[in-house]
Amino acid sequence: MGRIGKLPIKVPSNVQVEINEKIVQVSGPQGKLFRTISDLISVELRDNKIYVSKNENTRIANQLYGLTRTLINNMVIGVSQKFERTLQLEGVGYRAQIKGKDLILNLGYSHPVLITIPLGIDIKVEKNIGIIITGFDKELIGQLAATIRNKRPPEPYKGKGILYKGEIIKRKVGKSGK
Repeated sequence: MGRIGKLPIKVPSNVQVEINEKIVQVSGPQGKLFRTISDLISVELRDNKIYVSKNENTRIANQLYGLTRTLINNMVIGVSQKFERTLQLEGVGYRAQIKGKDLILNLGYSHPVLITIPLGIDIKVEKNIGIIITGFDKELIGQLAATIRNKRPPEPYKGKGILYKGEIIKRKVGKSGK
């Protein structure tokens, strides 16, 4: 059985938490987030700490127990600080640039790839090959990073593509010529 759900979540002084029935709303200097909680889980705020507990002892309740605690913890961290995800473009001629509210990627296709930046997300491009995604919603940042990476996933033969920062691609040997 997991032990994550048992840990209380410390709420910083600059973050406000409201719990109404099954909706947890967290607001702070970076933004405001809310999440609906399952009926199998109960959440309460005591002594500036959030406690998560199970209402039933079933398999699904056990699965949701640690997940709910982690999601609420990510909300508290996100509104007090910000999350960041970095992508690197590897390949000759691969470039990224921002024009208005769009991210334009040149990835070796016959046309540039256009991605609209959602609200609450900031994107910076460094040296035309580094994409830094920041925001207060960890789920939205991860989804946007995965969408961008999906436009040109890294390939194992030449190592070209869009990689997460620090990611290492296992290289394969190509065909041997006779």
